[in-house]
Amino acid sequence: MRVVVAGSSGLIGTALVSSLRSDNHDVVRLVRRPTTGPDESRWDPNRDRLDTSVLHGVDAVVNLCGVGIGDKRWSGSYKQEIRDSRISATDVLADAVVSAKIPVLANASAVGYYGDTGDRIVDEDSPAGTDFLATTCRDWELATEPARKGGARVVNLRSGVVLSPHGGMLGRLRRIYSLGLGGRLGNGRQYFPWISLEDECNAIKFALTNSALSGPVNLTGPAPVTNAQFNDAMSRIMHRPAPWIVPGFALEALIGEFAKSGILGGQRAIPSALENAGFTFRHNTIGEALAAALN
Repeated sequence: MRVVVAGSSGLIGTALVSSLRSDNHDVVRLVRRPTTGPDESRWDPNRDRLDTSVLHGVDAVVNLCGVGIGDKRWSGSYKQEIRDSRISATDVLADAVVSAKIPVLANASAVGYYGDTGDRIVDEDSPAGTDFLATTCRDWELATEPARKGGARVVNLRSGVVLSPHGGMLGRLRRIYSLGLGGRLGNGRQYFPWISLEDECNAIKFALTNSALSGPVNLTGPAPVTNAQFNDAMSRIMHRPAPWIVPGFALEALIGEFAKSGILGGQRAIPSALENAGFTFRHNTIGEALAAALN
């Protein structure tokens, strides 16, 4: 296939581009800086600038754009940046997919779509939540509608937390746990929707070629765990005690609004669409995923 990838410099995008190329697919990266090679094309979604010639003969577009949810404290301006960086890019690419008659758009989203679900199991048929992350994900997915109405097969990739050996959340936690400072966050009963980086990339590639997948698809491991269970698994893999408890009020005071919905809340999300379509996970448990990432 010939695949255009936006958001290719992030944690998932970098791994996905490498994985696609290892499967002998032709990949063009959309970048916002000056290009450094023939496999890159410069664009500016904030100004609706995209060289449409790069879309000729393209079989699929993958959009992974968006600033980090937890990179900064949530001020009003940063919350707007979180929304704009996702929705503006999706608006531009959805219209481009229609104009170029590209058959597939795989567009990032997140399991934050469901809001804080407690211990209730949620799959792709579950309703949206009402907090900031949920409404952002809802509007993010709605931005793909022009492509869907234009005849493309659109897959909304509702990712959980991606466990990577190359950084991200797990890179930060690795340093904390290695010092024996790991522990439970809040009451520890909130669910932690995880997926290994390898399974994330394989699931996206599976979605590009499997015509049975359309609409929302949860990219999460098949066995969700609570924060307390995740903490126990990290302690075992790192061979370090993790006895500490960080009170919820302390996290909210330190981090702000993100702590409530992004850390002290969670989703017990299961990947029904992937499993029903026949996808096989490489890492089925949190222990397998952490061992692969940390060892």
